[in-house]
Amino acid sequence: MNDPLGPLRSIGELARRTGLTVKAIRFYSDRGIVPPTGRSPAGHRLYGADALARLDLVRTLRELGVGLPDIRKVVARELSLSEVAAAHADALAVQIRTLRLRHAVLTAVTRRDSSPEEMDLMHRLARLSEDERRRLIDDFLDSVFTGSAGSGAFVGIRRSFTPELPDNPEPEQIAAWVELAELSQDGEFRAVVRRLVGHLAAEQEGARGGGPRPGLVPTVRELVGPVLAAGIEPGDGAAAPVVEALLAHDVHVLTRLEAVNDPRRERYTELLAVINGWPAPESVAPVLDWAVEALRVRVSVGGAGCP
Repeated sequence: MNDPLGPLRSIGELARRTGLTVKAIRFYSDRGIVPPTGRSPAGHRLYGADALARLDLVRTLRELGVGLPDIRKVVARELSLSEVAAAHADALAVQIRTLRLRHAVLTAVTRRDSSPEEMDLMHRLARLSEDERRRLIDDFLDSVFTGSAGSGAFVGIRRSFTPELPDNPEPEQIAAWVELAELSQDGEFRAVVRRLVGHLAAEQEGARGGGPRPGLVPTVRELVGPVLAAGIEPGDGAAAPVVEALLAHDVHVLTRLEAVNDPRRERYTELLAVINGWPAPESVAPVLDWAVEALRVRVSVGGAGCP
């Protein structure tokens, strides 16, 4: 039996030509996706040449995860292929992001041997929407910049503390975001950052009218770097001039350095750099450790002016 559009084919022949099962072709046929062109004298379904093209399209779309309702609309010309492809590309992007978030959480749990409570927290942090992420970070920054938000200088500092997870983050950025978000909820860490901001505000206030002053960390790096490289121990007599210079910069320098030297602060800056795509910050822990130890030695021998 022939058709003006070409020879008609049985389900068995379509199965051989496409690699699909007879059951699958019958399923698509029953749902009107690949309708038969006619029937054989024995009543079996017969299909025209376009059935091969339709079945190839159906198989491809199914492999891409497109549902039968959309496939039916595509083959019926109710939707263009590009429209369906765009919609499913967006859906896949969401799925990929979700899988990346789950992978980041599982990796962090494995690496840190987390408790069930910690895993639940990380999982909830990973699933936050963009608006929810922003509100979480704004809450953290509002709590540590209390009283300084109106200062022009602190607007830039606050911005430098703000993570901006990109629309299509890399796996390491997602993992960094989860860890940073968890860290931002640590009450002790918030207290440390609040003290740092308070010290900085006091420094800014004290510098008014007297010109800008170098920051504490750059000052420590400049003073301590050479003696640390020279192998001078914090308790050595040769360390005394450096201690005096640090005290001249700020009489409360030990209190400030103990806050700055909190390892969580440095970890926050490392995670922030990963999330925002910034260069990895240079670790200042060695110079801070040396300075804190040298100042504590000064205190232990009854040095004045070093609270």
